[in-house]
Amino acid sequence: MNARIYAAGTGRILRQLRADHRSVAMVLLVPSLLMVLLYYLYRDVPTPPDQQPLFDRIAITMLGILPFVVMFLITSISMQRERSSGTLERLLTTPMSKLDLLASYGSAFSLAAIGQAVLACTVAFGFLGLDIEGSVGWVLVIAVLGAMLGVAIGLLCSAFARTEFQAVQFMPVVVIPQLFLCGLLVPRDQMPNWLSTISDVLPLSYLVDALQEVSRYPGVTGRMWTDIAVVTAFTVAALSGAAATLRRRTQ
Repeated sequence: MNARIYAAGTGRILRQLRADHRSVAMVLLVPSLLMVLLYYLYRDVPTPPDQQPLFDRIAITMLGILPFVVMFLITSISMQRERSSGTLERLLTTPMSKLDLLASYGSAFSLAAIGQAVLACTVAFGFLGLDIEGSVGWVLVIAVLGAMLGVAIGLLCSAFARTEFQAVQFMPVVVIPQLFLCGLLVPRDQMPNWLSTISDVLPLSYLVDALQEVSRYPGVTGRMWTDIAVVTAFTVAALSGAAATLRRRTQ
């Protein structure tokens, strides 16, 4: 890995992202605006005695899910655009290695994810009154991990699409089943056994579980560390798969 090439690649992707105002708005503003919508949706729902308010239970989960979904869309479309325009092939005929390219994407979108997570958490905790037992700092960390998971899976899925529209079509195949089975709609231990088994091999399940651990407990738990390790492993595996799809057609 060449530090100069890596830095140049990261700067190039950040400049492209900055020039696309709609993508910037989607990354930074959409999660926060959806949190506001969620707040007003649940604001007047009565809370049973000795139970967590419904907004608090759902919102903490969405702080991980929304970055995952948004970054998946942005990354898969951006990489497919590079593939279809020939930019990716031209880059791979230069001294830039696969590791340089993927690291550049990872770093650029990590910076965007940090801004996204900080803004969403500021809105949720600072303005909407989201209340949890654990540390907001850990929520930020896990939200960024969720965004990076979305980036990695987006990079991988873009290899199997020929157009930007086909890249978006992976949304109902890859993302929506995970939303249904991650524990957001029904606790995973209350699902039928076969659905629970599928849920156990989906990365978003562990991301949601980690956030729920932060929500319920004031300190760091062993289960939370396990969840973070699993999400990280899925991210690395997806990036490795993405690297395997990068081919130099011109030598």
